[in-house]
Amino acid sequence: MAEKIPMTALSPTMENGLIAKWRKHEGDAVASGDVICEVETDKATMEYTCMQEGILLKIVLPEGSEAAVGDTIAILGAAGEDISGLLKDQKPAKTGAQSQPKPETEQKESPKVEASQPAPGEHVRSSPLARKLAEQHGLRIEDIPGSGPNGRIVEKDVEAYLAKHPAGPQVAPTAITGAPLKEERIPINPKRRTIAKRLSESKFTSPHYYLKISAAVDQLFAARQRINAGRKTKVSINAFFMKLVAECLRRNPKVNATWTNDEIIRHGRIDMALAVAQEDGLITPVVRNCESKGILAIDEELQGLIDKARTGRLQPEDYTNSTFTITNLGMFGIEEFTAIINPPNSAILAIGAAIKEQVFDAAGIGALQTRVRLTMSCDHRIVDGAVGAAFLRDLKALIEYPIDGWY
Repeated sequence: MAEKIPMTALSPTMENGLIAKWRKHEGDAVASGDVICEVETDKATMEYTCMQEGILLKIVLPEGSEAAVGDTIAILGAAGEDISGLLKDQKPAKTGAQSQPKPETEQKESPKVEASQPAPGEHVRSSPLARKLAEQHGLRIEDIPGSGPNGRIVEKDVEAYLAKHPAGPQVAPTAITGAPLKEERIPINPKRRTIAKRLSESKFTSPHYYLKISAAVDQLFAARQRINAGRKTKVSINAFFMKLVAECLRRNPKVNATWTNDEIIRHGRIDMALAVAQEDGLITPVVRNCESKGILAIDEELQGLIDKARTGRLQPEDYTNSTFTITNLGMFGIEEFTAIINPPNSAILAIGAAIKEQVFDAAGIGALQTRVRLTMSCDHRIVDGAVGAAFLRDLKALIEYPIDGWY
């Protein structure tokens, strides 16, 4: 089934990104873990690694277009699939100048120049990174000649200008423009109040400590690619993590527990919660008895719960009494984070983004791996340090060497 590929946050401060270059073209096959394009952020030009797989049916935003985090940049699916329904509400592409490129015939009539400056009163065409660099050095972006398409100012233009004007121009500071801020008072709804109460109680009554580890996910992504081959509905990576964590809890039952003041309950079931964001807060739908289900069954149940969560149809039995919780912010580009334990659990696992890294073995030989950082928040009343460490050690091994039989 065709699916939209959104712009993700590739840096902690990224709000918008510019498509600098497409590595894949329409009609190309895309595998999980492939770099499909290069995105210019406020920090640098970064590679966009796609976690889905299929045929690149449509490039929604061409090179030079800007997109906010969450905007659709492409459509992925099966060859020949009808994607008109996914495109009907698509907003027109915006370039760095908030305008469309000139028609091809008009471009041919315009002579090619090395660099150009905008005419008086014309909106300055510039990339986010160029504007950021100019601001850092106190430059007026409109003073810098642009060498990009239609005179667009890019990072190398700012660097070239700095090389010729090392002291910077003598200009008066300009006022920061933008929409005026307004003070708002937002009533606290019952859902937000409950979230605040539960997490505050958890943070201040459960003595949290944190354990961190990284794991190579290349084999896990390859396993996901195998299981998704030929499937219309792709199995989410979260279903894989839920199954692997369930197996790890089966091997480390001390973590699958609850504190009640009078006793510690080690549960005879593994009910896995996944943190899901909603407009008015966070909710944790629960897949029951993950220890006895395969990845496909977990994913099917999980997708049904997520659909209910996003449409406000979850019932209390759908999101209460979990025994462990997973939260994943990898799709936002967050490399590493800590989470507050979700009562009545004894721990929560925070999963970061998949990042390609150079890793060296004992002999000093390097290899490129795709790795994720895992952070487990533990309740020290229940989970001692050595117990939590053993859990993460086992989880790392399961992630790096997954077994096809779990599907």
